[in-house]
Amino acid sequence: MKEILTFGRYYKKKIKKRVKKIPLGISGFTCPNIDGTVAKGGCSFCENESFSPNLAKNSKKFFLNPDSKENPILQKQLLEVQFQYNATRDRYKSLGYEKFLAYFQAFTNTYAPLDTLKALYEKALIQKDCIGLSIGTRSDSVNEDILNYLKDLDKNYDIWVEYGIQSIFDETLKKINRGHDSKNIETWIKKTKDKGLKVCGHIIFGLPDENQEMMLKTVEKSIEWGIDSIKFHPLYVVKNTMLAVEYKKGEFKPISKELYIDTLVKAIKMLPKDMFVQRVTAGIDDETLLAPNWCKNKNALLKEIREALRKEGYIY
Repeated sequence: MKEILTFGRYYKKKIKKRVKKIPLGISGFTCPNIDGTVAKGGCSFCENESFSPNLAKNSKKFFLNPDSKENPILQKQLLEVQFQYNATRDRYKSLGYEKFLAYFQAFTNTYAPLDTLKALYEKALIQKDCIGLSIGTRSDSVNEDILNYLKDLDKNYDIWVEYGIQSIFDETLKKINRGHDSKNIETWIKKTKDKGLKVCGHIIFGLPDENQEMMLKTVEKSIEWGIDSIKFHPLYVVKNTMLAVEYKKGEFKPISKELYIDTLVKAIKMLPKDMFVQRVTAGIDDETLLAPNWCKNKNALLKEIREALRKEGYIY
């Protein structure tokens, strides 16, 4: 049996300690696909104020962008980093984890002035047991200055940039209202790698009108571009999204569980031995999930995925 390299196994081999990512969601961050810079309405699968009255009520809140001249909520943001990190760290420590990466997860976490990014990233890095950062972002929301700064941080910490690849097909990216093309993704992944930084790529299976061949082509190209790690997600439909409207009209049919698992197994078999898998599925267990229903029970799905991989000689 071949053991799949996971996040935990990667760091256990690298530093001989149990490492966990601590997710952070910081006020004031948004996305160029939500604020109208590159598109309007956000990605089709993302809840946004165009479809959510509750979000619309908050539309007058302060949001950053790279050209913001000031940041009146910086102190609040710094406190959020400290509080969220330490509250989660305490819980994970009780479960036996020893070191942590601060994971800037929600929205686009390079979409702000560099001074703000420096303050927030460095606040996270001085927290106890923090060994690095994982920064979730879009390929159209980084620049040379940000990458050079992260390169300097990488001399003393483990720095990861997580890009939403989703698909390498421009027709798909247009359908989901992504706001950039696949060339943009390729360009910035390669530039990030040229700086010596580590890249995690997010890929979605079940995007509109994609067949298995297309999904696996996205995996193949992502490997060619040099990503170090990968996350797999099924596309599921939640309320207050453009995708929900399409689903209710019968214009979108979610991927089946059987096809998702089969595609995932084939994708994992394609990965180089030194590339590790950070996620094999995702889901949501609340009333916002519209479809597919099999995304509701993540633990049951993980069991089926493990069984399918085991049949192919893999241990996840």
